[in-house]
Amino acid sequence: MTLHPTDLAPTDLDSVRRPVEQANGLPNAHYIDPVVFAEEREAVLFRQWAGLAVTADVPEEGDAKPITFLGMPLLLLRGRDGAVRVFQNICRHRGMILVDEARKIEGAIRCPYHSWCYGTDGRLVSTPHVGGPGHNTHDAIDRATLGLIEVRSHIWRDLVWINVSGDAPAFEEAMADVMTRWAEFEKPLYHGGSDSILTLEVACNWKLAVENYCESYHLPWVHPGLNSYSRLEDHYNIEHPGRFSGQGTEVYRQVTNENDEPFPDFDDISDRWDTAAEYIAVYPNVLLGVHRDHAFAIVLLPEGPAKTVEHIHLYYAQPKTDSGLRQRNTQLWKTVFEEDIFVVEGMQRGRHASGFDGGRFSPAMDSPTHCFHDWVATQVQTCRDMAKAAE
Repeated sequence: MTLHPTDLAPTDLDSVRRPVEQANGLPNAHYIDPVVFAEEREAVLFRQWAGLAVTADVPEEGDAKPITFLGMPLLLLRGRDGAVRVFQNICRHRGMILVDEARKIEGAIRCPYHSWCYGTDGRLVSTPHVGGPGHNTHDAIDRATLGLIEVRSHIWRDLVWINVSGDAPAFEEAMADVMTRWAEFEKPLYHGGSDSILTLEVACNWKLAVENYCESYHLPWVHPGLNSYSRLEDHYNIEHPGRFSGQGTEVYRQVTNENDEPFPDFDDISDRWDTAAEYIAVYPNVLLGVHRDHAFAIVLLPEGPAKTVEHIHLYYAQPKTDSGLRQRNTQLWKTVFEEDIFVVEGMQRGRHASGFDGGRFSPAMDSPTHCFHDWVATQVQTCRDMAKAAE
């Protein structure tokens, strides 16, 4: 969808891009207006490396999972060669949806409309009767150029990142800073399995979930259990303008089983992680956490201005871990993540207050959130400027 500047609900972003001491938050329209939502879809989510899923969603060769990403039908697919790819989930003939639900592709992907068939690598391999009854080829139909439309993708930390526009910098360049920060954790990650997955449907704009995750300011009031041992004063801000922001803690308490045994640690990490943990929002829509003995990833999939689905996956340092301990850990995180729901949903309802100017930031406590607001505003304004220049 291409938006002309005159189609956009006008929002003034100048105050958002000021230093944190003078800045306002994003205007209400960026949370409730469908036209601005469509603008951010192009400027913020399609033009960047955004999170889509995890490779654990398609663990075996031939596994296919349809995913709708901001209205675009996509197909996550593990090919016969073991590679995970992302394609548009449509037949190149008449645009029919190919796969309606997650399943294993035993042979080829067959379009239910006219039976055009595709390999798990995206190649068009069969076009029955395309040249007339009994004629399966036609000079006008070049199978070599009519394979599934592949979406640019990259795998990092088991996450499947996509760049829909195709023109973002190379992933390693775009994510170099966060990859460097967590270089110690560039190790195999083992998904905990079905008991290590959470899905939360939240009635809020996706950005509010990012904003809340970025800061620890709310811990004493929203997470009293967590704050009882990892206190507000134990936390620090993480800021890398234009890339990511978040928070860390100097106090991390491992979960243990009935024998007081924790999960195995990741190998060869520094002593600082004995008691530390970090939680980073990688712009635009991925939330990551690392600890000495486990990690997690949250992919935020927007389903409209006021609805977000959070897909949460927990990972461990070893392929086999205590199932009871995994379930306990999942439940602990479920409690923490669910405690945030009333906050983000409350802020969403608050964005319908016409007098709200986006709010102000505590320079000491909210600067990671301001980093995110400034980044969103910059992406949107850049696209507006480009559109005006092209007139």
